[in-house]
Parts: sequence; structure tokens; C-alpha cells
Amino acid sequence: MGIGAGAGVAAVGGLALNAHAASGGTTSPATSELGSLAFAPDAHTELTTTVMDTAGTEHSVTYHFWKAITYVAKPVDEKYQSLNVSVPVKIDGTAVDASNAPILFANSVGGYMPSSVADATGIGGSSGGPTGGGGAGGGGAGALSTNQLLALAAGYVVVEPGARGRTLKNSAGEYYGVAPAAIVDLKAAVRYVRANKGRIPGNTDRIVSAGTSAGGALSSLLGASGDSPLYASHLKEIGAADASDAVFATGAWCPITDLEHADGSYEWNWGTNATSAGTAVDQAVSKELRAQFAEYQASLKLKGLSGFGTLTARNYDEYLVRQYLEPSATTFLAALSDSARTTYLAANTFITWKNGKASFTWADFLTHVGARKKNVPSFDASDLSTGENNEFGAGTTLARHFTAYGQKNDTTGLTNKRLDSDIPELLRLMNPMYHLVDKPNPGRGKHWWIRLGAMDSDTSLTVSANLAAAAHRLGDDVSHLYYWDQGHGANTDPGDFIAWIAKVTGYKAGRKAAK
Repeated sequence: MGIGAGAGVAAVGGLALNAHAASGGTTSPATSELGSLAFAPDAHTELTTTVMDTAGTEHSVTYHFWKAITYVAKPVDEKYQSLNVSVPVKIDGTAVDASNAPILFANSVGGYMPSSVADATGIGGSSGGPTGGGGAGGGGAGALSTNQLLALAAGYVVVEPGARGRTLKNSAGEYYGVAPAAIVDLKAAVRYVRANKGRIPGNTDRIVSAGTSAGGALSSLLGASGDSPLYASHLKEIGAADASDAVFATGAWCPITDLEHADGSYEWNWGTNATSAGTAVDQAVSKELRAQFAEYQASLKLKGLSGFGTLTARNYDEYLVRQYLEPSATTFLAALSDSARTTYLAANTFITWKNGKASFTWADFLTHVGARKKNVPSFDASDLSTGENNEFGAGTTLARHFTAYGQKNDTTGLTNKRLDSDIPELLRLMNPMYHLVDKPNPGRGKHWWIRLGAMDSDTSLTVSANLAAAAHRLGDDVSHLYYWDQGHGANTDPGDFIAWIAKVTGYKAGRKAAK
């Protein structure tokens, strides 16, 4: 879906834009109440950029740009604890009013690495994680830069927050961006936006979070943990605004999350797949971890979507094939020309194409995907070598184990076979499943857009499916699908996401020429 130009009217993802949308009657808090956290409405630069919509049409967007606003009163590192704001004022020469528009809150975190907006010269210029796979999940900014530009061209406000990350180290050798720094920072940034209701353009009650990979995990955590008291002391420590940190809706692409159960779910999914070198991982270890997944999955008592029934390690393959993979392949094949479809099916004979629908077995799908990305254990490595091990570092300690299995099977010479005492609390702070399953959070966002490449072996396909099932069980609105033949960081339906934002936020606006 894209922008359709008309005489004085344009639509983005099916949205019409109006220069005179209602402002919602918001009032600005007094500057004295906010102190250093007061948003300065006039402190912007006017920029113009060209946005190509998903139909291939270019549009000129003039917008106001606020750069590197520190969003906490007591920052640890302003380079990362700052945000940018972009507000469209003119699209294709037509004035727009974004005062009541949805706010896309797009983080660019990848690999749980630091993300900064300090050097950005305009929208989409934040520096985050890597653009490829590996580690704690690469693919920080690619999918999101498209989302941000399309949102701007749809007349939405775009907020791009920076956040501390796991590799940051001070002069004393202490790691100050490890868990839970990133989620605390993003919550503080949401609080800043909401505290400035009526001063910052956009509807601060309609914030839609977005992120990819580790950023997708953080986006889903933002959605799940809104206003949870677990973060209060951390937010107070950095001088976060006294406001809500709840978001209205969540967009999460290939979320690298549920880390304490990630090793088991990965082995359940990819355990029999060989590595890129063509060798099998240690099957004894893989089997142990698969057993852990079976126990964990049983404890969740989640039911699959579409009336599937309770999800278990025994039937999850059937569920993934029926609910996600066959529909994904069907959508992909149906969009091809007859000749292209014939060619694809000839090269992929494991797919049966009948009456316009694709069908295949789980085993054949695994063969189709091929090599797994990660070794075993994939997340809490025995030698403490992963980005996730670093994410749970502390003080001057670079990396720590965060699962009992990892600690017990450590190969680095640790004598302590018990996890450090703070790990359980850190896991609660970092896992959206805690806020959806263990202690369902009433302050969570009730709308979920979750996407994953079907060939993404940076994570298990069960991770996002469990996230979707947990939200669905609570009665939330869930849009979840997998992109056929796509890998980590894919975003093949960005126009649909922009239209979805309008739908769930109830934003109905148009646009007309300025006088």
C-alpha cells in the first residue's frame, strides 16, 4: 500500500491527510513544572526530504526537526539519552497539521548495542546496531528507516530515541549500558514525550513503538510493561519525567527476546539443522535444551491462534506450519506471475500447490531454510561469548551467564555454579513475557504488529509466536505473520504497517491546500 496522489489530496497507506485535524484540546504543562525537560516548540530546523512510497511514487515532505533533546534530568550519557522529533508541515506542497497525529516512536537498537541520534542530520539518521545478523540480533535500522519515512509522509509525528547499550564503558572500566539500561532509557523517552503533552506535536496518547531485532525485543517490552512499577527506581535514578511510560501500540520485527528460554526454543526449532560449515551441533546438548523448551512451553499454557488449542513442544511444528508458514508461502506464490510461480515450484518441489494454496511438511521446511546461524547454546554461551552474555554484564565484568544451564556448563573457569543473585530480577525487567504471562500488566499496549522472516535463524520461530499468543490470550489485538523466504530484519509490508497505525489509533484526517 502506498501514497496515491490526487488533486490537492494524497493518501499514504490508504490515509488521507488534512491540514486542519483537531488538536484534541491538549494543554501544555507549565515550563516551571517540567524544568529542563520542557520541550521547546520553536527550537527546530525546517528540512525537506523526498519519500518514495511503496507504489514507487516520490513525495516531497517538509518537516520541522528537533535534534538531540536530552530526555532525562540526570543523564548518564547525553549522547545516547537523547531523542529527535520530526513533524511534517507540508506534503507535496500542501500544508498539514500533525497536532493530533499518531506518534511513531522508532528505536534503532540492534544487538542490544548503543544507539545515538546525536549526529543525525534529519529523520532516519540515528546510529544503532549492525545491519546484518549475528550476536544479539543485528538489523537495527534498516526496516525502521522505511517505517519512519513513510510515517512522516503519512502526516504522523516521528520520535527517534537513542539509548545506552551493552558495550559502553566508563573510565573506571564499568559497563553502564548493560541490562536494564536500554529499556529504562526508552521508557524515560516515552515519559518525556508524554510529559510534554500539548507542547510536543502529536497525540501523546497514541504512541506506537517500533523496533527491529533487539530493538524489536525492546519495542515489545515497552508495549508489555507500560507503567510497571518494577522500573520506578531505575527511572528515578536518571531523572525521568513524572509521567506515564505506556505506549498505545507495538510494532516488533524479529524480536530477539525471552532470552532466558531462547537456547531451548532455538534448539527445538533449528537443532537438527547443520551449521554453515555443514556440521551438526552437539546433539546431546541440543537434546537437553530441547527438553527445557518442552517444559517451558508446557508451563505457559498458551493456546494457538485460530482455535488451535494448547501449544506444546509436540504440536508446535504443526501450529507453525498451519497458522503461519503455509499461509506465508501461499501469499508469496499467489503474488507471482504464472510463469514465475511455475519456475519457483519447480525449484522447490517440497511445496504442493493445489487450489491456490501451498502445503508442505515441517521437516521439508527445515531443509528449505538450510544452515542455522548460531552454535549451541546460542544465547547463553558456555564460553560467555555472545552479545547476550555481555548484555547481562555488571560493573567491570564484561559478560555473565543468565541461565542455570549456562552457569552449570560454563567453560571459562567459573567456580560459582549458581547465577548471580540479581539475574532473576534483570530477566523480569528485560522480558515482555513476564508482563504478559507471569504478571499480566494492565498498563500494556493492547495492539500488536509482529513480523518475522520465515528463514530467520537468528532466533526461533516460536519466540514471536508465543508473544503473539500471550497477547491474544489477554484479549489484545494481534497482527502477526511471517515473511516467506525472508531472513533477519525483513520488512516487506511497511505500507500496511502505516495503514494499521491509522486503523488502531482511530486517526482519521485529510489534507487540503494551504491558503
